Amino acid sequence: MASHESAKKSIRKTARQRVVNINRLSRIRTFIKKLESALAGKLDKDAVLSAFSAAQKEIMRGVGKRVIHKNTAARKISRMNKRVKLVIGEVAQ
Repeated sequence: MASHESAKKSIRKTARQRVVNINRLSRIRTFIKKLESALAGKLDKDAVLSAFSAAQKEIMRGVGKRVIHKNTAARKISRMNKRVKLVIGEVAQ
């Protein structure tokens, strides 16, 4: 157990920050799920693109807040972009 005041404060700070980070990560996952449901439902092109844009913004916001690593974000966005292009191509034809 921590014995110094600074160590005790550090424990309190990390506990608060952990809750914030969990909420941020949950928000990112929610936006990704919304995009996946839009892709699965084969909604109109505008709905898919707006869901993709919102998910991309939220992922990059997580990178800025240091919740996820930038390479992880780039990989997720790249894979989402590939799926969006496939669905939009099917809708257009």
